[in-house]
Amino acid sequence: MKRNATAVWMGTGKEGNGTLTTQSTVLNKTQYSYNSRFADGVGTNPEELIAAAHAGCFTMKLTFMLNAEGITPTEIETRCDITLDNGVITLSELDVKGTVPGITAEKFAEMAAAAKEACLVSKLYNCEKTVKATLL
Repeated sequence: MKRNATAVWMGTGKEGNGTLTTQSTVLNKTQYSYNSRFADGVGTNPEELIAAAHAGCFTMKLTFMLNAEGITPTEIETRCDITLDNGVITLSELDVKGTVPGITAEKFAEMAAAAKEACLVSKLYNCEKTVKATLL
């Protein structure tokens, strides 16, 4: 399986702007710029997309792991915060909340920690990764 995305940039790094398009066209010439990355400008940025990829992959992995134990969650919601420090992504923090019948908070936290290590995006990222799990 292969997936792709395309970035186009026009102008200088600080005053220019660009677009991002994904194979699925969920992003279709979506705007990004210096301001959307380093200030409060309109548009997306690479760190936001990295956070979305990590949250999405982790949440699916945790769900599959729960299913393997015969457990079907009602809902799992994960927020991912990416820390960019001096030009380096240093941390990806996962904060997962789950409504999961038939599991203890301890088991949920244990499975979340295992999912953090097993998710494909976690394996890709070369930074510290943490997970906080809350059973609702």
